[in-house]
Amino acid sequence: MLIFEKTISMLKVGVLGAGHLGKIHLRLLNESSKYNLIGFYDPDAINGKKVADEFGYTYYDNINTIIDVVDVVDIVTPTLSHFECAKKAMQRGKHVFIEKPITNTLAEAEELLVLEKENNVKGQVGHVERFNPAFSAVKNSINQPMFIETHRLAEFNPRGTDVPVVLDLMIHDIDAILSVVNSTVKNINASGVSVISQSPDIANARLEFENGCVANLTASRISLKNMRKSRFFQQDAYISVDFLTKKVEVVKMKDAPEQPGDFDMVLQNAEGVKKQIYFENPSIETNNAILDELETFADAINNNTTPIVTLKQGTEALKVALQIIESFKN
Repeated sequence: MLIFEKTISMLKVGVLGAGHLGKIHLRLLNESSKYNLIGFYDPDAINGKKVADEFGYTYYDNINTIIDVVDVVDIVTPTLSHFECAKKAMQRGKHVFIEKPITNTLAEAEELLVLEKENNVKGQVGHVERFNPAFSAVKNSINQPMFIETHRLAEFNPRGTDVPVVLDLMIHDIDAILSVVNSTVKNINASGVSVISQSPDIANARLEFENGCVANLTASRISLKNMRKSRFFQQDAYISVDFLTKKVEVVKMKDAPEQPGDFDMVLQNAEGVKKQIYFENPSIETNNAILDELETFADAINNNTTPIVTLKQGTEALKVALQIIESFKN
């Protein structure tokens, strides 16, 4: 495989982990105009050498060596090792991109927040649905939603079953919800069922926020079909986001004109108030969400701005996810 030539001004990046997602990151970073891919580390030497031989990336058999020669460390390892990898990198003054969930425990995530500040580095968590073009197209239209319903269903795949479905799938929706609801979660009720794994494969959670918003989340990794859909209900608007097909529906209401047109859709409530229903069709731009999250992180580093998905936000998503899992026991 041809390795693209890079200029000195690009950020030097190294990838930790060369599994399924790690190989995707390697390819995109290698093609990116904002990064200079130095190489990768994988604790499995056989896999590391296989990936190096097949794609031409430089394999490092020592994690410390690759961290020392890059500006940015992209952590695409199993969740259990996120903390130790990020800690090593941040203590050496390196910026870190960490796949979701940020860490395995809340204490680990909170320690990374301290390390980020102490070492004056930046971090971003790979909550890729924030960069889904359908969500991006309507996010600014989601204003004080009061009821949210999400369904994230997947066909069974052994990869990822080492963690509860909440950390595997539902956390995507938790992060997206927290990004649009400007309020604190005050109460959680949840249930989870283990069907084929040692941890729950199906989960439902009801989140109640201080401002009155309620979110009902369902996730399953043993479904017959895939679904990744969220619905947001707010004053005078209904917004549906299909993360899988990258389509949106935006239905809004406004005060009806005194003389409606023949084709105007008008509803009248019991008090006699008339509202006109109309539809919006926001433009959805095709993109590669993983490439976008990686490249916006490069922009945040180069321009000294706040990453789109901060370590703090990743920690908040993990906190809620762990509270949901704890709620299973009650």
